[in-house]
Amino acid sequence: MKDFARVGRSLLFTVICVLLFGSPSKGQDEPFYKGKTLRVIAGTTAGALYDQWARIIAAHIVNHIPGNPQVFVQNMPGAGHQIAANYLYNVAKPDGLTVIGSIIPTLYLDQLIGRAEVKFDWGKFLFIGSPVKGDSQLMMRADAPFKTIEDMRNAKEPAKCGGTGTGGTDFIFSRLLEETFPPLKINSVLGYPGGPEIDLGIERGEIQCRSFTIEAFFAREPYHTWRKKGFVRNIVQTGQARDPRLPDVPTMYEVMDQQKTPDLARRLARVVLVGGTLGRPMLAPPGMPPERLKILRDAFVKTMKDPGFLAEIEKRKYELDPTPGENLEAIVKDVMSQPPAIIEKLKTVLAPK
Repeated sequence: MKDFARVGRSLLFTVICVLLFGSPSKGQDEPFYKGKTLRVIAGTTAGALYDQWARIIAAHIVNHIPGNPQVFVQNMPGAGHQIAANYLYNVAKPDGLTVIGSIIPTLYLDQLIGRAEVKFDWGKFLFIGSPVKGDSQLMMRADAPFKTIEDMRNAKEPAKCGGTGTGGTDFIFSRLLEETFPPLKINSVLGYPGGPEIDLGIERGEIQCRSFTIEAFFAREPYHTWRKKGFVRNIVQTGQARDPRLPDVPTMYEVMDQQKTPDLARRLARVVLVGGTLGRPMLAPPGMPPERLKILRDAFVKTMKDPGFLAEIEKRKYELDPTPGENLEAIVKDVMSQPPAIIEKLKTVLAPK
């Protein structure tokens, strides 16, 4: 009877422990991501450089996430990446299983000027990292009658430049050129789903020009062939100094000096061009548990040093100049705090025509 009572007490103690602390399970100490799938959203059509960066990072980052989750990339193009941004902010669960692989960094401008289609708060996104910075350039068909900014200022008919939407860097850069170098005008033809479609528009002669990153211009076709055949020329670039690959192309800052651009316009240019510093950021929705954000940020940093990842970047001849998520967060916090004068000027400059 004593043995029976002892066994009974032992069973009672076990039951109490289970009720208080939960039953031990095989997966209790397993990493959160084990057996799960990470969904990486690309805010453009397949083939664009934003899409390619999302896919490359997705393929390698899972190797550095404890638990080694599966991964798939989902294209969600439209409205200059706003559809993807709105989805991530409002629909995606903040559980660490859905992120945007890379996105147009100038979406913050749409929020600053209060566009109704913006359903996100750029400053509340969780920034994981960016693989590269993104100075831009204006590319023009060589048979168009524009060789310089001065030619564009004096033209009777404005150049026709393609873009994805009012939140796209292409449209924003066009409007910045108009504001900075009057009486320059650009006819912005919007609504293209992504970069490859804009390129087709240039080839077909629907449009003459396009603004996008120097990185992309030297990264893939059709630009390799276009450069070789002299099909296009570069008019201006956005960096503080000339990119070594475009030694004969003036910077915005050089042209502003030549044109004696007023101080307010210069300050406006700096706010707009900081998007290039953000590069191609990888984002997570707000509200994600801090420990999972740390996992993803750590995995991103390790991915940027991964031999397999570096070999693929070298093979594709992509640039690599990564920025960790914490640094992006600080840049975003600063850029989202602008005085009323700049906000009002932005509203004028970026208003749809």
